Amino acid sequence: MVPILFENEELLALEKPEGIAVIPERHKESACLLHIMEEKLGKRLFVVHRLDKEVSGILLFAKTAQMHRHLNLEFEQRRIQKTYMALVHGCPKEKTGNIHASIRAFGSGRMGIDPEKGKGSHTRWEVIRGGKDQSLLAAFPVTGRRHQIRVHLYHIGHPIVGDLRYGDKNMQKNYPRLMLHAHGLECRMPDGKMLRLDSPLPDVFSVW
Repeated sequence: MVPILFENEELLALEKPEGIAVIPERHKESACLLHIMEEKLGKRLFVVHRLDKEVSGILLFAKTAQMHRHLNLEFEQRRIQKTYMALVHGCPKEKTGNIHASIRAFGSGRMGIDPEKGKGSHTRWEVIRGGKDQSLLAAFPVTGRRHQIRVHLYHIGHPIVGDLRYGDKNMQKNYPRLMLHAHGLECRMPDGKMLRLDSPLPDVFSVW
């Protein structure tokens, strides 16, 4: 069962579990969250944004074409505020920072930094709990590139714990999952009111 954080006639906000894709994966028959919720509700849903399969937390689906257009515009204008929590290796020297590093696809689903051919990308971050071996960071993506937070934190030398794509695989495979969680989201509804959503950190984050 997928927890519902908010629902009305136009919008559905879910607490996505780790390990399930938002939309159908290529060449795979496994279930995706879109189809699961469409079957449960008995109606078509519109994908507003995505979370990587390995990521948990807040996910929005529009229930009407009008809400879909509204939220797409809000995302395009960067008016939707998102907060992610990431457990990373090591501890940054500074308490807060900004990462401005252009990102592009390098093939096989991997993204990377390319100052010349990449698209401008910006992530703000701050240390929530620092430690010698691992630290908990809050990450605030200003832009929304694929794998942006994962690539940016890897770029500054603090890959996310459990990230098999960006980091030392021999070390990362010792962890149960990618330790990245979509923790908070704020967006303006069509009537002008603000919707604020929060998703608590999964219990696994407290173990490390």
